[in-house]
Amino acid sequence: MQIESNIIDIDKKTIYPACISIKDTKISDIKKIDKKLSTYILPGFIDAHIHIESSMLPPSEFAKLAVKHGTVATVSDPHEIANVLGVKGVDFMIENGKQSGFKFFFGASPCVPATPFETNGATLTPTIIEKLLLRDDIYFLSEVMNFPGVINSDKDIMDKIALSKKYKKPIDGHAPGLRGEELDRYISAGISTDHEAYMLDEAKEKLDKGMKILIREGSAAKNFNALEPLIDKYYENLMFCSDDRHPNDLQKEHINSFVKKSLEKKHDLFKVLQIACINPIKHYKLNVGMLKKGDFADFIEIDTIENFNILKTFINGKKVYEDKEAKLRKVQVTPINNFNTTTKKQSDFYIRREHKKYRVIRAIDGELLTEKEVFQIKKGETSLVMPDIDRDILLISVINRYKNSKPALSFVKGFGIKEGAIALSVAHDSHNIISVATNYEDLTKAVNLVIKNKGAIAVVRGEEEHILPLEIAGLMSTLRGDEVAEKYEFLNKIVKEMGSNLKSPFMTLSFMALLVIPKLKIGDLGLFDVEKFKFTDIYLED
Repeated sequence: MQIESNIIDIDKKTIYPACISIKDTKISDIKKIDKKLSTYILPGFIDAHIHIESSMLPPSEFAKLAVKHGTVATVSDPHEIANVLGVKGVDFMIENGKQSGFKFFFGASPCVPATPFETNGATLTPTIIEKLLLRDDIYFLSEVMNFPGVINSDKDIMDKIALSKKYKKPIDGHAPGLRGEELDRYISAGISTDHEAYMLDEAKEKLDKGMKILIREGSAAKNFNALEPLIDKYYENLMFCSDDRHPNDLQKEHINSFVKKSLEKKHDLFKVLQIACINPIKHYKLNVGMLKKGDFADFIEIDTIENFNILKTFINGKKVYEDKEAKLRKVQVTPINNFNTTTKKQSDFYIRREHKKYRVIRAIDGELLTEKEVFQIKKGETSLVMPDIDRDILLISVINRYKNSKPALSFVKGFGIKEGAIALSVAHDSHNIISVATNYEDLTKAVNLVIKNKGAIAVVRGEEEHILPLEIAGLMSTLRGDEVAEKYEFLNKIVKEMGSNLKSPFMTLSFMALLVIPKLKIGDLGLFDVEKFKFTDIYLED
């Protein structure tokens, strides 16, 4: 097979008309030609850090949406499904991905569970991590979320880091806001990347100290605008990543959006494409082509550099996207799960004891971070402590999905809904059931919809009930990617009608249980002060 187009040579920083010859899966030759051509070919895009599970799609369906945007590979952390099902879940992701025709590169997740302060479904011990790192289909040690453990030389996490060094596999970081001497200790452990930097000075410090920064723009956390000034000076040590991208967002765009935004900001084309296409391959030693003779034929064809519309995507010499249609095979999926709790009574959620002041989580749109606030919340006519819809102080609950136990309850501000409730079995990182509600009745209904389906997103508004079942580990759907995106978009629309102004209310809610991101979060065992790294009461003593 031969293709004629203008080659964007990132390494030599030139563009020239050429004929590319492909034999089997590789580029056999690239010859300059004297011809005026209208399209451009460049290496495929790579998402340098993503949890595929957050797309609510198994890898094979994720791939069908991603190739539309010129993505040919992902560096994927199976942390979410590992927290639910352990190695069995990791195996599911790898095997499903291998059948897809897309290039997935998975890591071994060292922080399963992420903390000892919540209930999850599995534990990946150093012994299990070593078995994973010995595998050819495990490429790196996934994000080391337990940065306090690294700073304080916790044996479990340091043993896992040592194993990754032993087998010469890169170590991914996760260190939001970490600076100074504590950052020095974190880096000296051998951790080479960070995707959690959200301030420009923070990112510069990490880069100057030898880390590589992954500029993140996901469905919840959006750091591109804060960090894009790094591109001109630090492009050799930057990558682009989604971290978490919900299906409706993935249907619209992926790494191509980083490229378009960067070019709109007048950044150099070759620098931007090195970040999007080349740096992940070199850092993680990926079997992905860089548009050179002898490489795997992984590349994309675009209309113009100004528009950057994807016309075709090739992986291993096979055309996997053209004419707005993905050409990847359908992969049969047999759901696996770990869901062992039973339906709840409304009285299980009641907050009866009245205090003058309550601690309230403040959600921040577009951030994983939260703030701590304190409000007086009074009892209602029913003698229960009630949410205050006028002040946007709502009920939030986390229920253990792995066994029957008492729900954890608190209050949250920032969701803005004026009626009803939402609940989901995607609650980072242990993936218990999390819900936010304006009243106890709808809270109970929404939670029970999730439980009855053994995983779902549920929206309740009075007598209305809407649901997207997530049959695979309570995280992913068995529906086609476009169907999931459509259903998710519909549910998102309903929540906006209920009053929420959040860009991604489900994603934001899912991170209210992430106990390793400051400042105040809630897990199935209670309200958690991340800065003090301990549980706290929902109320202040009178």
